[in-house]
Amino acid sequence: MPVSKQNYVNGEWVSSDTGETFDVKNPANPSETVAKYQQSSRDDAADAVAASVAAQDEWANTPGPERGRILHQAGTTLAGRKDELTTILVEEEGKARPEAAGEVQRAIDIFHYFAGKASDLGGTVKGASGRDTTLYTRKEPVGVAALITPWNYPIAIPAWKLAPALAAGNSAVIKPASAAPGVVLAITEALDEAGLPDGVFNVVTGPGSSVGNEFITSEGTDVVSFTGSGQVGEMVYDQATDAGKRVQTEMGGKNPTLVTDSADPAKAAEIVATGGFGTTGQSCTACSRAVVHEDVYDEFVDELVDAAEAIDIGPGLDHEMGPQVSANELESTLEYIDIARDEGATVAAGGGKPTGEAVETGHFVEPTVLTDVDNDDTIACEEVFGPVVAVIKVSDFDEGLHVANDVEYGLSASVVTDDHTEAKQFIDKAEAGVVKVNEKTTGLELHVPFGGFKRSSSETWREQGDEGLEFYTIEKTVYDNY
Repeated sequence: MPVSKQNYVNGEWVSSDTGETFDVKNPANPSETVAKYQQSSRDDAADAVAASVAAQDEWANTPGPERGRILHQAGTTLAGRKDELTTILVEEEGKARPEAAGEVQRAIDIFHYFAGKASDLGGTVKGASGRDTTLYTRKEPVGVAALITPWNYPIAIPAWKLAPALAAGNSAVIKPASAAPGVVLAITEALDEAGLPDGVFNVVTGPGSSVGNEFITSEGTDVVSFTGSGQVGEMVYDQATDAGKRVQTEMGGKNPTLVTDSADPAKAAEIVATGGFGTTGQSCTACSRAVVHEDVYDEFVDELVDAAEAIDIGPGLDHEMGPQVSANELESTLEYIDIARDEGATVAAGGGKPTGEAVETGHFVEPTVLTDVDNDDTIACEEVFGPVVAVIKVSDFDEGLHVANDVEYGLSASVVTDDHTEAKQFIDKAEAGVVKVNEKTTGLELHVPFGGFKRSSSETWREQGDEGLEFYTIEKTVYDNY
């Protein structure tokens, strides 16, 4: 019998006033219900906001080192439950165990990182024009943070939003993605055990149309942080800014890897395969376009096809690549492959659902390589949240750079080259918030800023590192005359 999970409001585990729940299914075995969660209402969300508002002043006045101690203890508690949380993540979201374990470790590291940062928050002393005056700045929390997080990194992304918000002295409410909310509730349990005061952090599961909308538009919330699709993110941005809130949105990507004629095709294919097929392609930074010089194109394609066909597909607990998270995501991926075929692309590898005992049930799709793709084809322009790499042939570096930039997104981009001049030109001219040389488009350090250009981001505030803290603080200038 699946366990029914509750919301967490004002330090207590409570059921929704709707009396309704929703099921989370195992994407590797959709007949298996992993857990039941609250199908919450707008009133449930309003109660959570009210609790955060009531708790905010006390938390803001808690010394930074004490806030940091609680965050550090929460991270340590998560570390003690790492194997359990890895299994929850695999069973709800579907990714392979090594990937899930890495993501859980990322969340642990984030809590420990921002635990230290909580002690460093302060301001700067400046020289005053007049005598007998101390002139300085101080950083203060903005207020109540509304966090709306996606299913594809269901513990890492909530951690990198929540930890800096709490470190800076904000209270917070969160609506985790309905496809995989279990690990957010585990974070909540860890914070509760660590002694986080009641009301400082509240979790409500349910639809974005009720819970998310209330968090975004409520007079009680002051900042909104959203990660998800471009269409929804743009609506969130409009709603939040119309309500006068500080907002950051991180959205989609159509991330290129440019392979130059000086690159080793085998090494380049390995980089693209890791970035394109890892996490079943369900990452906003996944490589979905390989822009390849004509001199190495054929050899690169052969190597990439070999890499795709060698991937072991099946349930994430014991296979290399797990399923897509839902039937809708699988259907969308297969539809994009069909559109690519119709527009003239060649399916060089994959292109459908795999066969075999391990994949008889579940939302599995083959790692897919598409060749003969033109830069204006649908598959080269629109985000495909699945393990699909479109290979585009170019005649020189300048054409490759143009193709890499010629999309409405600008999240992550990489170049594979042995030419230092080309690498430097790519760094200078790539229209992306994250640029990598001889490395996959996926993978982020936790202490440097993350965010995109163009339609990938609101381009307002960055996440992670010191910049992540900046979003959750506001600066006050003080003239102290004595």
